[in-house]
Amino acid sequence: MIYLNALIINVLFAYLGWLISLKKNNVTHVDIMWGLFFVLNAIYFYTAFTPSLRSALVLLLVFLWGARLSIYLTIRNWGKSEDARYLKIRKNNEPNFRYKSAYIIFGLQSVLSWIVGSILFIAIENDHPLIWLDILGFSIALFGIVYESVADYQLMLFKSNIKNRGKLLQSGLWKFSRHPNYFGELLVWWGFFMTTLTTGIHFNLVTPLLMTFLILRFSGVTLLEANLVKKFDGYQTYKKKVNTLIPRFWKA
Repeated sequence: MIYLNALIINVLFAYLGWLISLKKNNVTHVDIMWGLFFVLNAIYFYTAFTPSLRSALVLLLVFLWGARLSIYLTIRNWGKSEDARYLKIRKNNEPNFRYKSAYIIFGLQSVLSWIVGSILFIAIENDHPLIWLDILGFSIALFGIVYESVADYQLMLFKSNIKNRGKLLQSGLWKFSRHPNYFGELLVWWGFFMTTLTTGIHFNLVTPLLMTFLILRFSGVTLLEANLVKKFDGYQTYKKKVNTLIPRFWKA
C-alpha cells in the first residue's frame, strides 16, 4: 500500500504540472519535474518506515540528485520556448494536445518515475545492517551525481560562450566519452541497486535495467545522437575517437 500511495503522489504532482502547462501552453517544465517526482517519493518512503542511517543516506542522495537536476534544467530552459521534442509530440497529437498532454506527457512521466522509483522503496524499506556492499553502492551513486553534475556544468559553460556557437564540446569529461552526463546518471541507479543487494536480486533489477534501456535506446543517446550527427559536421569523427558512455581515460 505504501508503494501504491507513491503513485498517487506522483499523479497529483503531474496534475499540478499539467495545469501549469495549460496556462503556459508549454509542457517543457515536465523535464524539471522529473527529478522532483523521486524526491517526493523518497521523502514519503522515509517517513513511512522507521528512520535509519540507510534510509537517511538514500534520502540525502536522492535529494542531491533530484534537486540538482531540477535546478540545472530550470536554469537551462528559463525563458525558452517549448523544446523541439515536445513540439513534435504536440504536432503529432493535435487537435487538443493541451488536454491529451495530461496523459501523453504528464501521466506517462508520473507512472514511469513511479516504476523507476521502486528501487528507492526497496532501498529505504531494507532494514539489514549496512555492509561493505552498501557503502560501495552509496559511493558509486554519489560519484555518479558528482560526475553528472560536472559534465552538465561544463556543457552549460561551453554553450554560454558565444564563441562556441556551432562548435562541439570535446574537452573536460566530454573528452573521455560522448555522453558523460548519462554515464553519471546510470552510475546513480546502479549504485542504488547495489544498496538493495542484501535483500537479494528480484524487482530491484527493474530500475537499473529500465534506465539503461531508456538512456541507450529510447529517449537518451539514440535520440540525441541522431540530432548531433545532423547538427555537427565533425560528429562522425568524434564518434570514432570517443566512447559513447564509458570514459576511456587511457586514450584521451
